Amino acid sequence: MAATRVITAASATTSCFLAKRAFVLPAKRSCGGGALCFSRRAFVLKSKRPFSCSAIYNPQVKVKEEGQPETLDYRVFFLDGSGKKVSPWHDIPLTLGDGVYNFIVEIPKESKAKMEVATDEDFTPIKQDTKKGKLRYYPYNINWNYGLLPQTWEDPSQANAEVEGAFGDNDPVDVVEIGETQRKIGEVLKIKPLAALAMIDEGELDWKIVAISLDDPKAHLVNDVDDVEKHFPGTLTAIRDWFRDYKIPDGKPANRFGLGDKPANKEYALKIIHETNESWAKLVKRSVDAGDLSLF
Repeated sequence: MAATRVITAASATTSCFLAKRAFVLPAKRSCGGGALCFSRRAFVLKSKRPFSCSAIYNPQVKVKEEGQPETLDYRVFFLDGSGKKVSPWHDIPLTLGDGVYNFIVEIPKESKAKMEVATDEDFTPIKQDTKKGKLRYYPYNINWNYGLLPQTWEDPSQANAEVEGAFGDNDPVDVVEIGETQRKIGEVLKIKPLAALAMIDEGELDWKIVAISLDDPKAHLVNDVDDVEKHFPGTLTAIRDWFRDYKIPDGKPANRFGLGDKPANKEYALKIIHETNESWAKLVKRSVDAGDLSLF
């Protein structure tokens, strides 16, 4: 039996691109807590004409569950105010302005079913990942809310010279949300990014943006990587170690991390978000080959 619940995503712009801003070249400097930071010697990205897409404006987003959880047929679809299916990846806007972003929960904290947006299915619903026809689970619970930034894409044809020349993993950018509340699958949260980890998974670059929901009691205390170390001590190391080691129980090698095995600061995280948003825009404009990816 299908169930429908309402999730409200905050007011949003219909622009698919982030506002133009200056981002930094990676000049390393010392940063507290062992984090990797970057100086403010900036270059300005070339201005591009904004790409107008079908992002939802001020959406009252509903999620509709089809099938039973933990079955191959289970899907979580997103509906707009009129009841039409929309894509959480393509139709929910990335940025709300003033440094606030939308984050879509795929895996609630303290759970281990490996849920993900089905990027190759129409309307890209959330489903449980499979391998050889069997549902996938992490070997142990993930300790943070996990999901994606809409309207981002890690381009598998682009090598990142700053991260060992690794190519993108062909997915939206992942978010690790460190707030205290266990969220629900399909929930849309307003977050602020705090740091970035450059995970390399079987040779592919798989960014992890560390963020906090604006409604978390500690949100006002944290604005950058150093604040995470201060108010959530040990969390950045725990995130890195969790994602490094979770495949080992299945007999696979540990994942690796670029950027000196350290978290990058907020400014660098925003640079990654901007770049992957631009890659997504090229994808939906069909400027690059989409392969099996669904564009609606």
